[in-house]
Amino acid sequence: MKHHPPVVYPMLITMLTPHMHFFLSFSGVLCFSELFFIKEPRDVTAHGESPIDVRWLKNGVKVLENERVYLLANGSLFISEVENRRGDKSDEGLYQCLAQNKYGAILSQKARLTIASLSSFTIQPMSIVVTQSSVARFSCKISAHPPPIITWEFNRVTLPLTTERITVLPSGVLQIYGVQRSDAGNYRCIATNIASRRRSVEATLTVTPGVSISSHFRPRIIAGPQNISVTLHQNAILECMATGNPRPIISWSRADSKSIDVYNTKVLGNGNLIITDIKPQHAGVYMCRATTPRTRNYTVAAANVTVLAPPSLVEWPESVTRPRAGTARFVCQADGVPTPLISWLKNGERVHSNGRIKMYNSKLVINQIIPEDDAIYQCQAESEQGSVLSMARLIVVMSEDRPSAPRNIRADTVSSSAILLAWERPQYNSDKVIAYSVHYVKAEGLNNEEYQVVIGNDTTRYIIDDLEPARNYTFYVVAYMPMGASRMSDHVFQHTLEDVPVRAPELSLTSNSPMDIQVSWQPLPDKLSRGRVSAYRLSYRTSADNTISQVELPGKKTQHPLENLQPDTIYLLRIAAATSVGWGDQSAWTSHRTPKASIPLAPNLHLEPLNCTTIVVRWQLAPRNSASVQGYRLFYHEESQPESTPLQLRASAHTHTIGGLDPRKKYHVKLLAYNFVGDGYQADQTISTPGCVSVRDRLVPPPPPPHNVYTKTNSSTAIFLHWGRPAFTSSQAVNYTVRCNPVGLQNASLVLYLQTNEQRLLVRELEPNTKYEFAIRLHIDQLSSPWSPVAYQSTFPDAPTLSPSNVKVTLIEVDTALVSWKPPEDPNVAVTHYTILYATRHAWIAGEWQVLQREGSITMALLENLKPGHIYFVKVSASNNMGDGPFSQTVELTVRADLSSGHDPRLPRGSTQSTAFSDGFYHLDQKSMTGITVGVCIAFICIIICAFIIVCRVKSLTAASAGHLGSERQAENADVTVPMMSQEHFIDSKSMRQGAASYHPGTTVLTFEEELALSPDQPSTLQALLWSPGDTEGSSNSEGSHATGDSGRYSHDETEMTNLSSGHSSRPPSLSAEDSGDSDCNAAPQKKPCTLVALTCDL
Repeated sequence: MKHHPPVVYPMLITMLTPHMHFFLSFSGVLCFSELFFIKEPRDVTAHGESPIDVRWLKNGVKVLENERVYLLANGSLFISEVENRRGDKSDEGLYQCLAQNKYGAILSQKARLTIASLSSFTIQPMSIVVTQSSVARFSCKISAHPPPIITWEFNRVTLPLTTERITVLPSGVLQIYGVQRSDAGNYRCIATNIASRRRSVEATLTVTPGVSISSHFRPRIIAGPQNISVTLHQNAILECMATGNPRPIISWSRADSKSIDVYNTKVLGNGNLIITDIKPQHAGVYMCRATTPRTRNYTVAAANVTVLAPPSLVEWPESVTRPRAGTARFVCQADGVPTPLISWLKNGERVHSNGRIKMYNSKLVINQIIPEDDAIYQCQAESEQGSVLSMARLIVVMSEDRPSAPRNIRADTVSSSAILLAWERPQYNSDKVIAYSVHYVKAEGLNNEEYQVVIGNDTTRYIIDDLEPARNYTFYVVAYMPMGASRMSDHVFQHTLEDVPVRAPELSLTSNSPMDIQVSWQPLPDKLSRGRVSAYRLSYRTSADNTISQVELPGKKTQHPLENLQPDTIYLLRIAAATSVGWGDQSAWTSHRTPKASIPLAPNLHLEPLNCTTIVVRWQLAPRNSASVQGYRLFYHEESQPESTPLQLRASAHTHTIGGLDPRKKYHVKLLAYNFVGDGYQADQTISTPGCVSVRDRLVPPPPPPHNVYTKTNSSTAIFLHWGRPAFTSSQAVNYTVRCNPVGLQNASLVLYLQTNEQRLLVRELEPNTKYEFAIRLHIDQLSSPWSPVAYQSTFPDAPTLSPSNVKVTLIEVDTALVSWKPPEDPNVAVTHYTILYATRHAWIAGEWQVLQREGSITMALLENLKPGHIYFVKVSASNNMGDGPFSQTVELTVRADLSSGHDPRLPRGSTQSTAFSDGFYHLDQKSMTGITVGVCIAFICIIICAFIIVCRVKSLTAASAGHLGSERQAENADVTVPMMSQEHFIDSKSMRQGAASYHPGTTVLTFEEELALSPDQPSTLQALLWSPGDTEGSSNSEGSHATGDSGRYSHDETEMTNLSSGHSSRPPSLSAEDSGDSDCNAAPQKKPCTLVALTCDL
């Protein structure tokens, strides 16, 4: 043999920038009888017998040569000026080399060409407000290839990666502990790789005065670890940042109680855990615990670390030599995380299953080998982490002394399940035949299983008796001798006879009105119908009557309405199916009650077996249902077993999955709707779970479970799931069952089962701030996989729906107020920060609020630099990462300019004293001012009218009372009183007697009694009504100044103003019962009559 130099094969991964040169090399061969690679995936050497043809594939398609992309003389692929365009024009992709000689072809591993890039930031740092001595955290995230190096700048100056207080994580997080006032400023992150350099937007850190050192706060983890997947030998970083007073101690542990690897694990900064050179044993759940020193107060956050490993082969296929018509088996098994997908290649092209070639997970089986099967076969294990290949050759031996094929093969139908197969011995070398093998397969459908029966050489006929009724089959026979097998005989087709159905369909009963029953059923599967169903017979009667009514229906129908029935009556129904051979057995009686009008009608119920242990229940409300529905109750139990406790379902639900059932069992399912009146009418249906396919029935193990389950929280009520399809080949439809329940759930009936035929699902209607566990299983052709490993994910908390309570504002200094509040009364809602809005009256009208923010653990704030003589409005809201809650009711605070007033300046307007004074003025809103103005105007008009009447009376009485001036000189002052009369009486001004007229509460009655004539030194009657008795200074002023002050400011003392509105019991002595009876007006009519003026003014 002639030897040639070794060759170089494709490099694994190349990271380039646009317009750089790139080549994958291949040169020379070494001559051996077979073709194989001796090293992959880096520099690869291929050995084989010349000549060797080399081709390059990109994403499975042959690479076309041009001026920029071409092959070198040694077989290497050279790309000049790598381009990054959209679509297929980009040079990015997976490259493979296909080497071929006369024995076959092999495909290399995949080499990925990635062009370096740096996209925009997906997460920008956000401005925050923190208190002094607390913690601050900024984060940024960017998508880039290769991963960028992230640094941070403070006021455009680069920060060190690690100090005593500052830590920069490679993931793009900046942590600052023990925040100082000097830390306030602008921060931004810088991402750099070989492609470019990008700067984020600047975020501002605002530092406010801290709370008292004596205040203690429970520890709170503000940035806990997140579930991560890390490639083997890379580094994993688990963040844990906590706050509290005193500063909490952070510790780490594993949920499985295993010790943490101290050699590859260290703490970064003030509590972050970094695992270097990660290995499979590092996978698991890690828990971060923040504990208050010298106490038992702690908080825990957990995250799962998944170690991703590239595929590696644990069992390799071996080359085999087989005779023609023999069977070859190749086995290949691989490990990796996620579980690699195994596929098979023949001469570099993918192998597809057919009648002769089968792929069972990790096995490749080739039956009835033909000369074209002589080739090189490769097992390829592939995942997101890479691929690995192994090869083996199948050599087909052609024997010259083998017998000829059996002749004149015939097939005759014996029954619905048996066919007689007969043939003649081979024409040549028939005396050397030691056995025959009979092969048969269903003629309809694709990828049907081929069955084989081996019999002795003493017979040339055989009855196959395990066939399905009314089916077409294909048969052929092969003769065997010690040196090999003959060719296949000619194929013959034959069908089995029909038979009576094995059983009747399952009935589904619903009512659209009180006088009908809608009967429906599913067609029988071929295994149960044993032929074409030609007719159905439906029988029904009432439970109290033995008279049976029957209806015969054509075989194509699957539903029938029964009308003109009796309301609120129990009916019994059953059905039977028939083929051309005859009638099958009738089903059991199924009961159904026709509905009443006041309760919900029975839903339209549909049952479907998802697999051998799971049933899907679907329903819809009856179209004619007019009653309200508050929810549903679902009952199910195995036949001959007691009925289970019903499942309570929401009114919006229309599907439910029942899992954990036994195979080949009959289950009764009942569904009803209910409302405030009571339970509605039920829909009953019976269904049988299919049998799980055993290894004896199908020489194939159950499919593997889905892998690489990924969970992501979408909102407070929804979580997104995504998973990978396991490694197996099948053309049949694949369905998945998703199991979902809160962690620690005790009631198994509340487990949620969801179905989908896609590899992703958005699970909705979950509870906020709740941790859920998810598991997924796969179903295909009545085969179910085991459940996948459990994945955990928590829903986001809801945005606060309640406002902070008990908001109080207290003026503690001339220009400083303290605002305090209590957290919202919702224990399931986390509060990350509070927002305080305050403004003066003028700023409030203009919508200009001043804003303060405090962390969620702080429930007080200081309002500083307040302006004297102003009223402030204050309100508070709670917020978290999901949104902002409502604001509390506005609390008013008055900051007085003159603190010498009797009013308490620290009293907020929101307190029990609803009216605040400033410098003696009322501060009211616009509507109140308008009402006061109108009331004052009306009062002035009334006073003027009354004054006019009084003056007229005084003039008329002046002359008559002149004789009494000397004797009554001692009465220099008029007696002015303002009593509040009882509700039943008042003093009549004409007769001075108790009148029977009613007195209305809220009115003011003025009485005036003058016993002596006026003197020049006395005030007039009008002045006596308006002046205070002791207002000597006011008596010397002009007449116009004695009425009222300007702008609604009253000249009377506040105590007198209060007496004007005193209670009903403040009846003065001058108007007592005794005095009213002995009035001067009655005893001495010659004197000047008393004058009483009643003034009523409703403001």
